[in-house]
Amino acid sequence: MPLINKARSHSAVRGSRSDLSRLRIALTVFFALDGFIFAGWVVRIPAIKEQTGASASALGLALLGVSAGAVITMVLTGRLCRRYGTHRVTVVCAVLLSLSVALPPLTQSAVALGTVLLLFGAAYGSLNVAFNSAAVDLVAALRRPIMPSFHAAFSLGGMIGAGLGGLVAGSLSPTRHLLGLTAIGLLVTAVAGRTLLRIQPPSTPKDTTHHPSAPEDTTRRHSGPGDTTHQPSAPRRPNPRTRGLVITFGLIALCTAYGEGALADWSALHLEHDLDAAPGVAAVGYSCFALAMTIGRLTGTKLLERLGQTRTLVGGGTTAALGMLLGALAPSVWAALLGFMITGLGLANLFPVAVERAGRLAGPDGVAIASTLGYGGMLLGPPAIGFMADWFSLPAALTSVAALAATAATIALLTRRAAG
Repeated sequence: MPLINKARSHSAVRGSRSDLSRLRIALTVFFALDGFIFAGWVVRIPAIKEQTGASASALGLALLGVSAGAVITMVLTGRLCRRYGTHRVTVVCAVLLSLSVALPPLTQSAVALGTVLLLFGAAYGSLNVAFNSAAVDLVAALRRPIMPSFHAAFSLGGMIGAGLGGLVAGSLSPTRHLLGLTAIGLLVTAVAGRTLLRIQPPSTPKDTTHHPSAPEDTTRRHSGPGDTTHQPSAPRRPNPRTRGLVITFGLIALCTAYGEGALADWSALHLEHDLDAAPGVAAVGYSCFALAMTIGRLTGTKLLERLGQTRTLVGGGTTAALGMLLGALAPSVWAALLGFMITGLGLANLFPVAVERAGRLAGPDGVAIASTLGYGGMLLGPPAIGFMADWFSLPAALTSVAALAATAATIALLTRRAAG
C-alpha cells in the first residue's frame, strides 16, 4: 500500500508539472500575440491617417483613444480577474483585441477613429492586466523568476508584427491587413485559449517560511513546482501598507515605460537632427533599443536567479541611466546607437519585475495598479520630451530618461527591506 500511494503521489506531481509547462506555453503565446497585433496596427497608422483625412493634431487626439481606453479599464480588469479568474478574462480580452483591431480602417473621420481606438485600447489594456496576473501566479507556483521571458515574447511578437506589416504594406490595404490580424488572433486564441481554460490558475505553495539569513528576493528551490499544497498567492484586498508598496513598484514601472515611450518617438529625430544621421540610419536607433530589450528579457530569468530582484532592479536602472546619458550626449551617431542599446539592456527587466512584485503583493489588483502607472509613464514620456526640447534642447530633454532610470534604481534600493 505505501508503494501504491507513493506511485500515485509521484504521478500527481508529474501531472501538475505537465500542466504548469502547458500553461507557460499558452501564456507565452498570448504575450506574443498581444505584441504582434499591436505592432501590426501601429505600422498602418500613416495609411489610416491618409484614409481619414485627419490632420496631425486630430490624429494625435484620436490616438489618445488607445491610451485612454487602456487606462480606464485596467483597474476594472483587476476586479474582473478576482471574480471570474485570470484565464477566462485573458481569453475574452484576446478575442476582443483581435476583433477591435479590424475597426480602425473602417472609419472615415478622426472622431470615428478615436471612438474605435477607445475599444481597441480597452481590450489591449485589459488583456495586459489579465495575462500579467496569470503569469504572476505561474511564477509563484514554479518558484523561478520567469516573468522576463513572457515580456520577451511580447517584444518578439511586436518585432514580427512590425516586420510583417512592413512587408505587406505595399500590397495589402489596411482593411485587408488588419482583418488578417483578426483572423490570426482569433485562431491563435482558439488554440491557446483551450489550454488556458482547461487548467486551473496555480497558487503559491504553502511553504513560505522566510529565512532571515537569505536575501529578500532569492528564489527558493527546496519545493518543486509539482507541490500540490497551495494557498492564495495574494490578499483579495490589499491593506494600506501593501497598497503603498504596490504604488512604489508602479512608479518603477512608470520610470521604465517613460523611457520606452520617449525612445520610440524621439530617438530617430535625435539622430537625424542633432547628429546629422541619414534617415535610414536614424530609423535604426529604436530598432537597436528594441533588440537590446528583447535580448535582455530573454536572459532575464538567469540574471534574476543569479542576482535576485533587488540587485537586478538597481543594476538595470543604473545601467539604463548611464546608457541614456551616452545616447543623449554622445557626439557621434555610433556612440549614440551604443548608448541606446545599453539603455535597452538596462530597462529590459525593470517593468516585468515591478509588475511581478506588485502582483505577488496584491494579486490582479496589484498588477492593474502597477500597469496603469506604467502605461501612464509611456503616455507621459513623448509629450514631456517635446516640451523640454522646446525649452532647452532635445539632447537635454532625453537625459530625463536617464534621470528616471536612476530614480527607479534608487526606489528599488530604498524599498528592498519593505519589499522583502
